[in-house]
Amino acid sequence: MSHAQKILSLVQLATGAILVISILTQSKGVGLSSVFGGADTVYRTKRGFEKYLFYATIVLAIGFVGLSIAVVLVSKT
Repeated sequence: MSHAQKILSLVQLATGAILVISILTQSKGVGLSSVFGGADTVYRTKRGFEKYLFYATIVLAIGFVGLSIAVVLVSKT
């Protein structure tokens, strides 16, 4: 395993952990009852920290996919 591959893997691990935390933070109030139609669905706009967290999750997901591709490409060389 090369030095670059080790660094990319560590960055990918950290990005994945932060991504999981950001996804779990957003899923408050979502229970099994909503699967069966038991919860009222209220549509509202995201504001403040919720909006920031939503966009940060998207950026982290794109970064995680990019890092995954980079790790594969580095391991082939």
